[in-house]
Amino acid sequence: MKNLIKILTILSLFGFYTIEAQQVVKKDTLSGTELIMSMDPKVKDALEGLEDKCSRVSTSTTPRENNEETYTKPTKIYVPSRELTNAEICRKNPRILGYKIQITTVKSNDEANEIKSYFRKRFPNLKVETDASLRPNYKILVGSYFTKQSASSDLSKIREYFKSAVAIQYRIFCAEAK
Repeated sequence: MKNLIKILTILSLFGFYTIEAQQVVKKDTLSGTELIMSMDPKVKDALEGLEDKCSRVSTSTTPRENNEETYTKPTKIYVPSRELTNAEICRKNPRILGYKIQITTVKSNDEANEIKSYFRKRFPNLKVETDASLRPNYKILVGSYFTKQSASSDLSKIREYFKSAVAIQYRIFCAEAK
């Protein structure tokens, strides 16, 4: 009898959740495909309120063929006709996905410091850093570049001393990049 009461209690709880839910059909704004969701009416009302606040459509009244009609006119979104400069990109995103030159990977921090000092003697104008995210291995990375092509001139000079040097994708500070 106790098991029967437990089962009925659980079924009644699930029954209340499904009674309050309703099916809502939304259209995708980009492709126009339909999305069917089950949700509580209060959640639906809150979601529609947010969507109304976020909509970028302004209404205006203009005469058409001698009678007044209200129509919606979407606001214009400015898209630059040219490619953004590096300075414009940097203003919007201080850290971007760029390239660094990985000169080698070593097993200890002491080895990494020795290689960094050796590198600084050969190339004083390039910034050297250690990436310890793959411990116990340490990557020695130099420079910051927007593209692989901009790293290629320094890479060819570095390969005279470090044969295993390679340009890799890495998060860089935009202001430091070449």
